[in-house]
Amino acid sequence: MGDLYYVPISSPCRLVQMTAAALNIKLNLIEIDPYRKEHLRPSFLKLNPHHTVPVLVDGDFVLYESRPICIYLIEKYSKDDSLYPRDPKRRAIVNQRLYFDMATLFQRFAEYYYPQVLKKLPADKERLKSFEEAMKILELFLDKQKFVAHTDKMTIADISIAATINTCELGGYNLSRYPNIFKWYTMMKTICPGWSVNLKAAGMMKHYTTKISYDL
Repeated sequence: MGDLYYVPISSPCRLVQMTAAALNIKLNLIEIDPYRKEHLRPSFLKLNPHHTVPVLVDGDFVLYESRPICIYLIEKYSKDDSLYPRDPKRRAIVNQRLYFDMATLFQRFAEYYYPQVLKKLPADKERLKSFEEAMKILELFLDKQKFVAHTDKMTIADISIAATINTCELGGYNLSRYPNIFKWYTMMKTICPGWSVNLKAAGMMKHYTTKISYDL
């Protein structure tokens, strides 16, 4: 079913792994160690000059960026359209949620969290405020809704955002202040195939992360 170059702690990589599990397909996992700069080796740069993970190699076809990889896998292997609806309007909402996750939710969390963890910089109050504004938007998405794209079943948008929220949780963020998110996320833990990949990430984060302040 293809090779997946990945870093276990990466939420985009976990998104691909959970999507593959939802499709009941098995990918050959090839772990990349960024601390040993394996992502900068010539053999990897030949696959992805952006030197990022995940990277999917399916025969002679190479694709990077997690969400396009997931869409490719769904369109190739899915037996129905529940994960990624064919209806133009329903698909548009799923796409909007995917882009919201990529460009707003995950981005704003990363801008607040990773400088503290990787560079030992002090917490930035404005970046925390920006991240929490994104969380409030997600809370509205889930108002009286079971799934983030207002569908009857779990979609790729739910898996994508759940991977991000899991990283927030592992980073010490208190989700209980957002009741809609908390209820949805608790459900996702029980219904999302392949959720165990997040447990491995949790173990890895304990080895290097520090306690991050969210009360500024």
